[in-house]
Amino acid sequence: MRTVGKRKKHANVCEIHREDQESSEVPTVCQRELKSNLKKKFQCVFEGIAKAGNPTLLNEIYTELYITEGGTAEVNEEHEVRQIETASRKPTRPETTIRQEDLLKASAGGEEPIRTVMTKGVAGIGKTVLTQKFTLEWAEDKDHQDIQFTFPFTFRELNVLREKKFSLVELVHHFFSETRAAGICRFEKFQVVFIFDGLDECRLPLDFHNNEILTDVTESASVDVLLTNLIRGKLLPSARLWITTRPAAANQIPPECVGMVTEVRGFTDPQKEE
Repeated sequence: MRTVGKRKKHANVCEIHREDQESSEVPTVCQRELKSNLKKKFQCVFEGIAKAGNPTLLNEIYTELYITEGGTAEVNEEHEVRQIETASRKPTRPETTIRQEDLLKASAGGEEPIRTVMTKGVAGIGKTVLTQKFTLEWAEDKDHQDIQFTFPFTFRELNVLREKKFSLVELVHHFFSETRAAGICRFEKFQVVFIFDGLDECRLPLDFHNNEILTDVTESASVDVLLTNLIRGKLLPSARLWITTRPAAANQIPPECVGMVTEVRGFTDPQKEE
């Protein structure tokens, strides 16, 4: 009964704000709130034990990473220690490098942006900080202003919800309450980016072959079903996705679902000297 009541209340909130959402004012206010909260969340990093060390401003310590474009989402059998040893060596052939700010601007053939970007990298090389920097630059109006909403998730926090059911809209409302307060119940009309950090920590089945197909953002399903349909482009095909992972877990997502694979290789030689 409690769940039904909650669903009904949720539906009513959506109904009340459906007309308001058509105006630009509601999304703009919601975006401002979201940016403000993401700024508070990501502007400081805590070194050492989580939340225990002295806070340091992310913008002060961030160093540009050496990111290459190319490769596949297939598993690399090479041991991670060996990958760490070779990650910062000069490649034998020229590779296409890509800057952090261009990761989601890249496009196949220079037209529409690639829908799903996967960024691989060994443990501790800076993938999480990379996503935080991207989100912070959006929240501080420094870059990525073609995006109206950025929703950063970690697989670790999604694991906790594996027994629960949500619609995609409810999942967003659960983590980003600003969108619920604004009554935003559909995202097709907005430029939306979902960031999923740490695929290697995912404890959801991600059963791309057997999961039901879901196309309605207001229909409830397990978080696993939501993710597989979002990644396959069945659910909210207009959204852009950025997934980070250690190389060994990359093959959990079918290669045909990934538009571009990038890899964090460490720092370039001039950066290492700094």
